[in-house]
Amino acid sequence: MTENRAPAQYCPYCGETNLWPHEDSHGAWRCGDCYRVFAVRFIGVAGRGGDPVGVPAAGSTGPDVSA
Repeated sequence: MTENRAPAQYCPYCGETNLWPHEDSHGAWRCGDCYRVFAVRFIGVAGRGGDPVGVPAAGSTGPDVSA
């Protein structure tokens, strides 16, 4: 899959914008201020109930197919 999303704009830990791509991990960022390495991942679009579409809710065994 191609990476067509905007890069991270700030560190989710310290809030600074001194971010650099992390060489060892694809899609990861290194904060130059707090030295943490993090990655941002898109999971899905939230449905009306708040859970991402296609992702079972916590504690669920999967989608309900009894209908």
